[in-house]
Amino acid sequence: MSTYRKLARHMWHHLEPVHAALYFSPQAFEEAAALGYDVGSRWPSYFAYRTAPLGAVGTRLATATYYSFAPGVIAEHVPSIWDTASPEQVLAARSRAVDRTYRDLLGQKAAAPEVSEAAELARRAAESLTVAHRPFAAANLDLPWPDEPHLALWQATTVLREHRGDGHLAALLSAGLDPCESLVSFAAVGAAPVASFAGRGWSEQEWAAARDRLAARGLVDADGQATDEGRELRDQVERMTDELAAEPWRKLGEERAERLTRLVLPFMGAVFEAGLLPMTSTLGIATVKAPD
Repeated sequence: MSTYRKLARHMWHHLEPVHAALYFSPQAFEEAAALGYDVGSRWPSYFAYRTAPLGAVGTRLATATYYSFAPGVIAEHVPSIWDTASPEQVLAARSRAVDRTYRDLLGQKAAAPEVSEAAELARRAAESLTVAHRPFAAANLDLPWPDEPHLALWQATTVLREHRGDGHLAALLSAGLDPCESLVSFAAVGAAPVASFAGRGWSEQEWAAARDRLAARGLVDADGQATDEGRELRDQVERMTDELAAEPWRKLGEERAERLTRLVLPFMGAVFEAGLLPMTSTLGIATVKAPD
């Protein structure tokens, strides 16, 4: 595995929890509820917070950028989320949510000099990106940078995380995996149980049809488990994802990137210690091995 492809995956493992805490923190749900969103489910606030940098987009654009969510789930929330609050109001609430979350998790450590250093390194990596065909990364990079270091760090990790995610969707498309097939094939290699993908909104019939299409290509067997060809295709997706995510780390350099991983450990550790993230992730971080 090339040095920077390996580094890209390593950095993702460290930065993903810093970013993802927003979608699960009590403070984020409180801010969403104050705007008028139903927080009985995580999805209204998730779609509002994550989509807001794109502006008041409609159903089709949101479906395109999210890719693996069923169109019906997207249509349930977009564009109606903008009837509850404007993208500008959502972004302000998002900033408050991140601020409150990390001040509560870290206390005085949120203002430590190391946070400023981490924010500077992460911002340098984020601003080095090429944003062609990276809508989520570009939209977040267009936002003004916060003055507070812990908020700037979160924004930079979000840009970097979305940059990787945008590239992952390109890799899935390149592999000939449509939105539902991308999930079925991922479950087939043991990334997460099938039930974990229920929130993406595909019906049992749609899931079964996608599995049949993959079986016809020789990618899954009769039990829905990945064949050797199916595993190789998913390895191809992971390799391309890592390669497409390597740019900021190549530009930042190994030494600075490794320094950033050490500096974000308190953030990462606080998120895990608080139990904010679900035990089973659909991202495959703990279950999918990086291909050589």
